[in-house]
Amino acid sequence: MKKGFTLIELLIVIAVIAILIGIALPRFKGMKDEGNIAKTKGELRTLQTAVESYYIHNDAYPTTFPDDLEGATPQIIDDTAPTDPFTASSDYNYAQSPDKNYYIIWSTGPGATSTVTGIDNNGDLTGSAGDDIYISNGSSRIGG
Repeated sequence: MKKGFTLIELLIVIAVIAILIGIALPRFKGMKDEGNIAKTKGELRTLQTAVESYYIHNDAYPTTFPDDLEGATPQIIDDTAPTDPFTASSDYNYAQSPDKNYYIIWSTGPGATSTVTGIDNNGDLTGSAGDDIYISNGSSRIGG
């Protein structure tokens, strides 16, 4: 009697492994998105602190984001502002209300398509939040 595995037994083992991988892969994508969401929320809080600090020192919110923050004196953030993890190497989005009293900073979120379009003079976001992640000094302070 020969010892070893038959071809059928090997095929069954390979099929079981393939099924387990098929079940696990979507979960890894979900975990990656959850990690990026947590990272984004932390970076948005940091950027909000930087914008508020810029306002304290300049009596105005930055107009060119993130360049104003990177070149500010005193130094507010490092030479390079954090980038949106959902859009490869792109900066976070930033908009001011027409009267320049409110701002919003947002990430495109897991969908990588921005549905937030800005902020109005009442401090309300324009567009829809969708899966975007945002922070603002307006009436809808944080979301996504």
